[in-house]
Amino acid sequence: MRRILSGLIMRGLCAALCLSVLLASPAAAASRIDRPFNDGWRLATGEIAGAERPDFDDAAWKPVTLPRAWNEDEAFKVDIHDLKGGITWYRKRFVLPSGVGPAVGGKAFLTFEGVRQAGDVYVNGVLAGGHENGVTAFGVDATKALKPAPYVNVVAVRVDSDWKYKERATGSGFQWNNDNFNVNYGGIHRAVRLVLTDGLHQTLPLYSSLGTTGVYVWADAFDIKGGAASVHAESQVRNASDRPRTFRYRVTLKDVDGKPAGAFDGPTVTLAAGETRSVSAQAPLNGLKFWSWGYGYLYAVTTELVENGASVDAVVTRTGFRKTQFRNGMIFLNGRVMQVHGYAQRTSNEWPALGTDIPPWISDFSNALMVESGGNLVRWMHIAPAAQDVESADRVGLLQAMPAGDAESDVTGRRWEQRVEVMRDAIVRFRNNPSILFYEGGNENISDAHMAELKAVRDQFDPHGGRAIGSREMLASKVAEYGGEMLYINKSGTKPVWAMEYSRDEAARKFQDDFTPPFHKDSPDYNRNQDSHAAEDVRRWFDYWRERPGGGDRVSSGGVNIIFSDSNTHFRGDNNYRRSGEVDAMRLPKEGFYAHQVMWDGWVDVERPRSHIIGHWNYAPGVTKDVLVVSSADSVELLLNGKSLGQGVKSDGFLFTFKAVAWGPGTLRAVGRDAAGKVVSSDERVTTGPAVALRLTPHVGPTGWRADAADLALVDVEAVDVEGRRVPTALDLVSFDVVGPAEWRGGIAQGDSKGEVKPTQAPASPTGDVVTGAHTVDGVTSYAGASRGDDNYILSRTLPVEAGINRVALRSTLEPGKVTVTARAEGLKPATVTLDVAPPPAVEPLLPVSLARGPTPTTPSFKVRRVAIRPVATVAGSNQEAVGLADDDDETTHWASDGQLANAWIEYQLDKPQVVDEVVLKLIGWRLRSYPLRITVDDVTVYEGAPAKSLGYVTLPLKPVKGRKLRIALTGPTVDRDAFGKIVEITGAKAGLDTGAEKVAAGGGLGIIEAELYRRP
Repeated sequence: MRRILSGLIMRGLCAALCLSVLLASPAAAASRIDRPFNDGWRLATGEIAGAERPDFDDAAWKPVTLPRAWNEDEAFKVDIHDLKGGITWYRKRFVLPSGVGPAVGGKAFLTFEGVRQAGDVYVNGVLAGGHENGVTAFGVDATKALKPAPYVNVVAVRVDSDWKYKERATGSGFQWNNDNFNVNYGGIHRAVRLVLTDGLHQTLPLYSSLGTTGVYVWADAFDIKGGAASVHAESQVRNASDRPRTFRYRVTLKDVDGKPAGAFDGPTVTLAAGETRSVSAQAPLNGLKFWSWGYGYLYAVTTELVENGASVDAVVTRTGFRKTQFRNGMIFLNGRVMQVHGYAQRTSNEWPALGTDIPPWISDFSNALMVESGGNLVRWMHIAPAAQDVESADRVGLLQAMPAGDAESDVTGRRWEQRVEVMRDAIVRFRNNPSILFYEGGNENISDAHMAELKAVRDQFDPHGGRAIGSREMLASKVAEYGGEMLYINKSGTKPVWAMEYSRDEAARKFQDDFTPPFHKDSPDYNRNQDSHAAEDVRRWFDYWRERPGGGDRVSSGGVNIIFSDSNTHFRGDNNYRRSGEVDAMRLPKEGFYAHQVMWDGWVDVERPRSHIIGHWNYAPGVTKDVLVVSSADSVELLLNGKSLGQGVKSDGFLFTFKAVAWGPGTLRAVGRDAAGKVVSSDERVTTGPAVALRLTPHVGPTGWRADAADLALVDVEAVDVEGRRVPTALDLVSFDVVGPAEWRGGIAQGDSKGEVKPTQAPASPTGDVVTGAHTVDGVTSYAGASRGDDNYILSRTLPVEAGINRVALRSTLEPGKVTVTARAEGLKPATVTLDVAPPPAVEPLLPVSLARGPTPTTPSFKVRRVAIRPVATVAGSNQEAVGLADDDDETTHWASDGQLANAWIEYQLDKPQVVDEVVLKLIGWRLRSYPLRITVDDVTVYEGAPAKSLGYVTLPLKPVKGRKLRIALTGPTVDRDAFGKIVEITGAKAGLDTGAEKVAAGGGLGIIEAELYRRP
């Protein structure tokens, strides 16, 4: 007999009964119910005896709406290593509706998009299931444990977020439960749903926990220009009833506006009681629109089981159709070549004082900024992304590379088996999401045997999705379908290779340049100011763009900048969080954001010219500084108040420098022109007046701010002058007052809310060089830092604007009403904004998609700018047998001379006399070794000098001399001295900084990994 519920529990019972009414309401009536199950939970920390029992008194527990990590307050306040682990309990009461699910012989499932690290799920005191990997979604079949109305069912979940958690059956840890890369926001940190089905139903895509694969939708036989393709649907169907069931499989499509877009039927099928079988249907469809970059065109594909003319089960899959190819070293999307340019982003995609506890529209807000910056791909790092982010990328048109679970090395035994299992679960869960183009097998090179094992998983569960599977590095792999290193530039004429991480420098948004308070001098590489950081973004991207498609038979397919938003993960700069982002942790853009907009506005070549002046134009009299302009124009002129200051000096493809510009108040304007002198772009900065007032600007979701105790409102605060212009040098301390039903979550800023000065706390070697852990144990790179103990103003009601702006977050409660936010700063007119918080809608609305960039263009994405010349023979002064290794499209091999200077040459013989315009080389020790070279054509010198050290390839322009023999010769001894300082792998530098320098001794040897000869088209 049940105990009498406490008074507080009785009050909570209203929510449980409301759920029953909602699920049984006409608006929700359907053959299947699939609803959020996030409200009405209670949370408590610590090991609590008996907390799984239905009669346990949880009256003193904290009411929460999921997702809710128990330690969200620590997000960005403390170093990742100081994020606490431990036991957390969650409990929820609810009443099952009648007429659906178990009440009529059907099924009931609880689906969890994720818990960190391991969770046990109890239903009415019975252990119904659980999960341990801390990454993937899982489900619990709660059918037998649940009781019909009016019984009040109780779900209790125990979550263990210990950093050292071990798998119970094996005692093995999980490689990705790592306190460098994978922030530990413990508990139920992702959404939960309740699914009620008929006994005859389509299964859920939750392989490890339920053993089922769900629905699979794909298209083939594409006619991109004609808008046609064959659409396929396949459902795994289970008959859990006690009798045979005969049904027809029906498929219908609705377009992004909800209009019918096609319908077709599959066969009539009879399943015996207890039988599970896959059924499918397909049909050619016309009038289709194809998903693309910045064009999140999605269809609602409904797959139904129709029995005796009535739908007994219906699943809606929101998906898009696109054609992909991976060949000739290039990536093709809908028939158009695309060079990857985007971000390597922490999978947590976290926010200050919130962690991952954010509503879906906030994911869209963040991910759409990646597209707005010109990014076309996000490479999630180390673990599979949340469904919320995957679906968000679908909507905003952002391609994804999806890892499964790893750290920084290949592994064996049970830890490898765990990686395979997580990859399988992630593929099954996300194979309908069009934005995923790549499955990533590891954040480090893995063996071909392991690669083949993962490829077999892909082929079994996603054979038609048009996705390549590979891993970081894998340059010589015959199995991987793509690869690429971090930091360095790779090229290929076969599988695409793109840089998995580049430009890892750090810079806080507050620190603008040497002449702007607080006068932060540039301090490469991990404490840069904004001028320096943006310029470095340009330099590092140009390495890849220079080797883009259109530049020969071997090309770079691009790279992803690490990271997009500042992250609560490992760091090298002054702070206790990583500031490598192109936006800060509240998603306010830094200068690098706009630099990328200029460089990345095209699929390969820049298609829309832009210019951006780095920084502002508010300085003190007497200041003289270099002005930097990022532009895709051929030339840039700078004007101050209409008077020309001359032409900028172009470098690194996009960077124009105007030396020693004397500041004067007014309008600074940059004008970009093409090669014919036509104006194609411009940008300007205006000197503002002093700040006189504050301004508040709110951001809420597309359906408004919802009173569900989970939705957020963002509020921007700006210091503005008398004309309402943001003052870019303002650093005013702002205090906030909030009146109404809202919870303050605040923002982030440089410094400490308590005003305390913190000593350097990070370990540093005596020389100030990098300190690393051992490579094989996923070590971390460490530097000294002056602000490691700061709380970064997390949760503070007072925080400063930086560069004239900051942003704060407020969370709704369960109470609708009006929320008034007032901001005050000394000497400035205060600002007030009032926001409405409305009850959540009865039916969960679909979030809108972004079609901002339009369909895939039908024009070529690049112009051929050079053509490869293939030698007919190659000879060398020594090691003749290995000369082919310098021209084999394999960057793991090389030719090297014998160490004698007289023999340090290689000669390429051509089929006819011709002009070679460029030689492109990847030299052994490319970032640290200096090679004095002479290049001759038929004994005429066409180049002499020491090529610049690089992060991969160097391009050497040659004098135009026609001939049949091109010789590259070393003219003096080589010398090693690194040119890139602290740009190193997270786990530290291997011998030769991974450039092969240890394979060929410095001195009289010439070492070539790849040599390429080019002519103009």
